[in-house]
Amino acid sequence: MKIEFKNDLEDILKILESGTEQNKIKILETLHNTNNLKVVQQIITKLNDESIQVRGEAFNALLLNKNEISKILIGNLNSPNKNIKGFTSLVLANRNEISAIPEIMKLVNDEHGMVRSCAIGSLGYLNAEKIEDIILKSISDSNMEVQKSALYVAIQKNIIVSEKKIKEILNENDDQIKNLILKLKKISGPKGI
Repeated sequence: MKIEFKNDLEDILKILESGTEQNKIKILETLHNTNNLKVVQQIITKLNDESIQVRGEAFNALLLNKNEISKILIGNLNSPNKNIKGFTSLVLANRNEISAIPEIMKLVNDEHGMVRSCAIGSLGYLNAEKIEDIILKSISDSNMEVQKSALYVAIQKNIIVSEKKIKEILNENDDQIKNLILKLKKISGPKGI
């Protein structure tokens, strides 16, 4: 049975707000080119949906949208919701929104590790300049995902990490971190010791 939607604004917003998972996914699949800011904002709220599939479709709808929606996306970096902040920073990075770098930088000190991790990954993806200090600090973050993101960016940007800092995080009993450190040591070489 094919589900048909009227494309009127009220129906779209109602489905996104309180529709079934399947209906939300179906409607999100059709909204990748909307320029209606109410609809765009509602899509952004779906980055915090209970359903991973709905969140994924919302991410795709925002990423594929060719309209000028960067201002509303950047505004949502100040959301009180960690999923909206974190995933919006990734959407902005994947849209190559260089203008978002200053606002994304503010998220590297967020109280939520997930947001810090997404922000660091976004800054690396956007090839942000002058982030070495942020990356070096984040390598020692208490959250392992933040450490991993920082290590990825350090490798990508050839950031030299001291041997002391490397030993500090090698104490983590995580194979992914150990593999990242091996890659990092190749680029840090004797300068990092």
